[in-house]
This record gives sequence, structure tokens and C-alpha cells, in this order.
Amino acid sequence: MEYKINNSANCKFTVYYNINFFIMAIFYNKVQRGNPMNPEAAKKWYAVLKSIGQVEEKEVAKLISDETTLNRKEAEMAMDQLEKVLLRLFLNSHSVQLGDWGSFHLTCNSKGSDTKDEVGAGNIQNLNIRFSPGKTLKEALKNSEFIYSESIVSK
Repeated sequence: MEYKINNSANCKFTVYYNINFFIMAIFYNKVQRGNPMNPEAAKKWYAVLKSIGQVEEKEVAKLISDETTLNRKEAEMAMDQLEKVLLRLFLNSHSVQLGDWGSFHLTCNSKGSDTKDEVGAGNIQNLNIRFSPGKTLKEALKNSEFIYSESIVSK
């Protein structure tokens, strides 16, 4: 697939995208929003991140196999086992740190009670899995390049 990217100097250059070459940029859109706390206030423009698609588990396994000595099926099996291990650890009240990449932990939403004695498991309304990036991921994100998504025109 070929994309033309218009940069701020109005120069055009072409990037060829395939499975072995990635555009290392985070795309964003521009969205105008009002202030819900003050509907009379002037609307402001915000940058909002844009996903260019979701990569399915089999494709992730293929990408892992391309970077390791694992074949695609072994990478899929490793991912399946990671899912099972994470679930088992979460259900036993553990958080999980994956090196400098980051850590996962559970949080919950719960109803409030007037007294401490009224609080119980019934107050918990839902569980959430949170990810906290580690040093390596934070540094990579800090050095990200951003591209306005409408500046890319697909041919």
C-alpha cells in the first residue's frame, strides 16, 4: 500500500508500507468539543488519537515469530499461556510486572456506603484491568512522532 504524506513545508514524499516496514508515528485527528460543565462556553479544538486498525492475535503471533526463533504456532501457544497465567494471577489478587515494559493490575468500581460495616463484595460493580507503562515504554512514547491523520492520502 502506498501513502503520500504532506508535511508542514508542503513537500510530498512517499512511504511504502508492508509487514516488514512500519510508519513509526502516532496518528491524531482534530475534534471540536464543548465544555459539559459550561455549555455556554466557546467550543475548543483538541487532538484525539486515531487508530489505523486493530491487529488480531494471529498476526501478533506472526510478528513475534518473525522476531524470534519461535514458529507462528509456538508464538500463538505462548500468547495463549500468557493469557491463562495472567488470568490466574489476577484472580488470586496479584499484579503482574513484565520487565521494563510495564505492569498490569486490577481496579474496581464500587458503590459507596455510609459506614465501613456496610461495605462488602456486593458493593463491587465491575473490575477493570489497568496497565502502567514501565521505563522502556514511557521513553519510547515520550519520543513519539505525531502525524495529523488527514495529512495522509491513500492512493
